[in-house]
Amino acid sequence: MQTLIQHSLDSDIAQQISSDFKQLSTHIRHQVETIDIEALRVQHQTDFNYLPAVNIDQIKLFVSDMDSTLISIECIDEIADFANFKPKVAEITERAMQGELDFDASLAQRVALLKDLDISTLEQVYNDRLSVNPGGVELIEFLSARAIKSAVVSGGFTYFTNRLADEIGLDYARANTLGVEGNRLTGMTQGKVINAHAKADFVRELCQKHGLDLEQVIVAGDGANDLEMMNIAGISVAYHAKPKVYAQADIAINYGGLDKIIDLFNPSSYVD
Repeated sequence: MQTLIQHSLDSDIAQQISSDFKQLSTHIRHQVETIDIEALRVQHQTDFNYLPAVNIDQIKLFVSDMDSTLISIECIDEIADFANFKPKVAEITERAMQGELDFDASLAQRVALLKDLDISTLEQVYNDRLSVNPGGVELIEFLSARAIKSAVVSGGFTYFTNRLADEIGLDYARANTLGVEGNRLTGMTQGKVINAHAKADFVRELCQKHGLDLEQVIVAGDGANDLEMMNIAGISVAYHAKPKVYAQADIAINYGGLDKIIDLFNPSSYVD
């Protein structure tokens, strides 16, 4: 028997599923034999998942990608808009997130196109274009109330991860540092590139810092650059993700917001 999660409070959907699968009895979590979960998702346009075989009560760390996962935009694409290179940069970003390009090389190529932009552009992007994805704030508040640490790690830039962490109460943040000279971007990054391997290392680093096993971590992402850290976590969440990521994740959220992750922790919905 597996535990099925319906990430919706829609009673009509619950009643329909109950009629189709007589063993199902509540609107959040049901003990069922393996069923065609993909068909359920498509039929009801609602997120369904099987609860991974991990002790949810032992989860102590949540790590999320930033761009297109925790927030609604790809920051580098929006910065490039101010240099009139958005279509070109966005195309490279998309291919990198699909896993078609080497991340380090694609990052260098995109950042080079930002050369000579005034650093005030970063503030404009943050203030005018960046928003936390639906349910993100609620998720972080929920995790904090349960004493679960939270972190954002990004192949993007520290200007955004650090401000975001301060704004919504994340415990840790890591990303690339943009080079700046005379208040203008140099077209290069400084220090170690935060690529797929560095993201996974960050998860391991936080586990070591807090004395945790990797099984005690939830990692969320959307692009190929997130797969390495997702694959080492106790629970991996694909959030409105690229097909390659969706296919490998434990949990897929395609319709709802980030707060659907909270359903994993809902003890009142267990069926004995």
